[in-house]
Amino acid sequence: MTNNSLSHQWLQLEQSGCIQNFRVAAGRTEGVHRGWFFADSDAHKWLDAAARLYAANAGHSTFDLPRLKTLIEEFIDLLSRAQAPDGYLYTYNQIHFPASRWENLLIEHELYCHGHFIEACISCHEAGLGGDLPLQMARRAADLLVRDFLHTSRRPDGHEEIEIALLRLYETTGHAPYRDLAAALLERRGRGSRLRFVLDLLRENARVERRRRAVEAARRAWDAAHPEAPRYVLPPGNPVKAPKNAQLRWKLSALSGQYFQMHAPLERQTVPVGHAVRFGYLMTAAAKLLRLTTPDLRRLTAMERAWERMVARRMYVTGGLGAVPGLEGFGRDDELDPEYAYAETCAALASLFWNWEMTLLTGEARYADLFEWQWYNAARPGLGLDGTTYLYNNPLASRGGITRRPWYAVPCCPSNLLRTLAWLDRYAVRAAGDEVWVYQFFAGRWNLEGGALTMDSSLPWEGRVRLRFDLPAPAALTLRLRLPSWASGLTLALNGDLFETFDLRPPTTLDPHASRFLPLPRLWNPGDALDLTFETPIRLLRARPQVRPCRGKVAVTRGPLVYCLESVDNPGVDLFSVRLDPSTLASEFRPNLLGGTQVITARSRDGQPLTFIPYYLWANRGESQMTVWVNL
Repeated sequence: MTNNSLSHQWLQLEQSGCIQNFRVAAGRTEGVHRGWFFADSDAHKWLDAAARLYAANAGHSTFDLPRLKTLIEEFIDLLSRAQAPDGYLYTYNQIHFPASRWENLLIEHELYCHGHFIEACISCHEAGLGGDLPLQMARRAADLLVRDFLHTSRRPDGHEEIEIALLRLYETTGHAPYRDLAAALLERRGRGSRLRFVLDLLRENARVERRRRAVEAARRAWDAAHPEAPRYVLPPGNPVKAPKNAQLRWKLSALSGQYFQMHAPLERQTVPVGHAVRFGYLMTAAAKLLRLTTPDLRRLTAMERAWERMVARRMYVTGGLGAVPGLEGFGRDDELDPEYAYAETCAALASLFWNWEMTLLTGEARYADLFEWQWYNAARPGLGLDGTTYLYNNPLASRGGITRRPWYAVPCCPSNLLRTLAWLDRYAVRAAGDEVWVYQFFAGRWNLEGGALTMDSSLPWEGRVRLRFDLPAPAALTLRLRLPSWASGLTLALNGDLFETFDLRPPTTLDPHASRFLPLPRLWNPGDALDLTFETPIRLLRARPQVRPCRGKVAVTRGPLVYCLESVDNPGVDLFSVRLDPSTLASEFRPNLLGGTQVITARSRDGQPLTFIPYYLWANRGESQMTVWVNL
């Protein structure tokens, strides 16, 4: 699937003109800029995903690695030619406004694009692609930013990301100014005069609009003068159902600074507000900085409070984030209407990154537990079964009109999904000294001191996991297993012999706090096999009473998966009025449905048969109706 996805995404980037922008900036051809001003970032994320997948699939026959390597290195060469000698790379300005830099940071995502460029270069460097060139390109870009931003009072970018990239480059190179610039950009958020911020935003918005009109005119003139040239077409945007005041709320959020997380200093941002993706990237960078430096207790406390508020009152049962379309962000407490849910795929991914950093920073299982839940139920729904169709926003109820699409006008989610998918093994297991942390139960193989740990997993369908220790000699290790919040019990068997059992009692609400790490210190011998059997009961989760649209309703879950009713499987059933008889719930595996999936069957109060499928698989069979919340 990932091989098809990479090829498909590259084709879409070519057809929309995104790759052509770099050829024009590099002087390889003549032309105008195509797509949004931040289109560069989509190509950078594709490169990031491609490099990570190349590294992850070395030796796999399902991947044409020589062809992929050729494409990656050709694109690296193109980027190196498009990049200015001082490190600048932003094709929108380079093609149309070569004298302009850093003038519209709140809106045009200039630093955001540089951040994804730096991350892509680091991934290429780690994968051994392009020789020394990718790291040189990343450092040139970062050195330019240090020169232009570190010892100035310039406002940070309106879309956070560069901070993550700089910290990742610091981890790679050990060069302190990259870390210092990330810290400075985080420190500047929410400082200064509110009136000055509003005036700057209004002036910048007017300037951006003038520039947009100028570029549109240039495109029309170019197309008229070159009728033989390819026509690059952006697909339509994603359809959403939004309340009437969504656009007004977006404007008010922007003017207040909340939309950009510019409304308060970082240590006072204890409530998740504004654009959900930007919020997640900001928190990821802040947590990563604390992990790489001396922890700031004020900021850690603020982040913990923001996380708690998000989980308790501003997150859907799927882990989806963003209740207000138009704003693409957080609503008020308990404003979680299933049909209005924006729950952008990228917002879920941003939260995964944040949860990962919080896991490493604190060692607490709740963050790894939410990571798993959001991966399956908030991020994974964005990728279709064929790997070439996507969902941008992920509502929890649809009366029709939403289908998976091969591409979007703003295609930020597809490549972001792929680069995350390529790194699932990194998020699953980590060896640190004489400790081995098992955060997620994904199949894979991880290096240990002189050996390896192999995991086989039947999740998410069944709760069977096997850990095998491939060691050259006995080793004293403490294995730290995450006990998931969704499991009702765990049985451990070592080399076929019963080892220990645990009664876990999962909660009736979505509550990552029910997770914890189980330490297993012992002398592990070569060939030891530890079998884990999690009990995965069907659970009916309830929302807080304050979430009015969900009163009297339940969400059906099993193991780490949220389920839904889709009209394709339930002909003749009114999904939005049917009443579930919970005593009839059962599960079964259907090998011929949606590539093989565990379904939950039941009956309604009046005897209608019901079939629930995993929520992440909905919308793979054409347009349909769907609901997660069911009347009880």
